Amino acid sequence: MLVSERVGELELDAARGSGRLEYTEYGAGDRWVVLMHGLLMPRRMQQPLARALAAEGLHVVSVDLLGHGRSDRPADQHAYSMTAFAHQVVALLDHLGADRAVVGGVSLGANVALETAVLAPERVAGLLLEMPVLNHALEAAIVAFVPLMFAARFAPVTVDTVRRLTKPIPRGVLPFWAGIGLDTLNQQSGPMAAVLHGLIFGRQAPASALRQTIAAPALVVGHPSDPIHPFADAEMLAAEMPHATFVRARSIVEWRVAPDRLNAIAADFAHECWDRAETRAARGRSRAGSAS
Repeated sequence: MLVSERVGELELDAARGSGRLEYTEYGAGDRWVVLMHGLLMPRRMQQPLARALAAEGLHVVSVDLLGHGRSDRPADQHAYSMTAFAHQVVALLDHLGADRAVVGGVSLGANVALETAVLAPERVAGLLLEMPVLNHALEAAIVAFVPLMFAARFAPVTVDTVRRLTKPIPRGVLPFWAGIGLDTLNQQSGPMAAVLHGLIFGRQAPASALRQTIAAPALVVGHPSDPIHPFADAEMLAAEMPHATFVRARSIVEWRVAPDRLNAIAADFAHECWDRAETRAARGRSRAGSAS
């Protein structure tokens, strides 16, 4: 099934940061889903899932958070934090005229979705969380990303050289995920160092006590044998949240190379979130009518 796709942008106001965000809308209607990417990756990585969900009647928006993809990339470490990213999600919902959305993402995107649920719970109809990065991921994340931060900060020629070599390669002639890999390598040393510094030295995600208060329904997808996104983190998160369902992926790459099973689970979950929201709204209208 073909769905409409539209690229848009918004300027953040002073209260939510400074810069331009770019996003893509898939489909139409009032059943909103917002999808976010992994760290340093572009929103295009969510294109296959976004198209699949839109084909099931959902109105999907994938966004490049500040410092990523085609959005602005300020070289200021203070511009980047989980809270700042959550404010950007709320700003996007305001811009779209969406009162609520199922909010989700992979890795960084999953953590930002959690932060959004704490910051503005009334705007979150549900959470779609793949590979959250929590307590058990700390050591692997340090090993993976601190060297990248130091390279971008103190040896910027390494990052800039990789960008110069990969940027001219046409993405259209490559397999989809090869193109995503090249897009991820298309970094600018200053902004990349700022993003990593802001996230490494800021809070990783809402604390466990806060996660336990999130009332929105959640679908948590964990990967086996994934050192940066330990299975234990996803399992722990699903146990902490009062209305969470846990799904075990068959492999790290299942949702990338054989997505049909997880796409169907995600679509059913998003529709269930909206069914519940609409039932609650109808009950609220009924009570208001009875009171009058």
